[in-house]
Amino acid sequence: MKDKKSAKLNHQHQNGHLSPFKLTKLLDPEASWDKDQLGDVLHWIRQVVALVCGLLWGAIPLVGGIWIIVFLAISTAIIYGYYAMILKIDEEEFGGHGALLQEGLLASITLFLLAWILVYSLVHF
Repeated sequence: MKDKKSAKLNHQHQNGHLSPFKLTKLLDPEASWDKDQLGDVLHWIRQVVALVCGLLWGAIPLVGGIWIIVFLAISTAIIYGYYAMILKIDEEEFGGHGALLQEGLLASITLFLLAWILVYSLVHF
């Protein structure tokens, strides 16, 4: 089975066409990941979580610094759960927990705050 997959991949690579990224790979613990692919996936998961939380926090309306900490805890728990429990990867191959948990963190905080402030200001003022 693996021989067929590698032959197909080699054939596609020789023709100059790479197979598109498959969504099934996102939930497959047997899939192989390189550092850049995993980093991109973790980054975009974190951005989606930031946008959803920012929109929700602004619409409810929640105020106070504690909600930033709650967002960071939720975001970090989702990222950790994804790579440790769903993908079951060896984190040491990718730079350890610290490197994986920091992936996309600052950009997600920015997006979270932007969404939260905009929705809160537009809806409640």
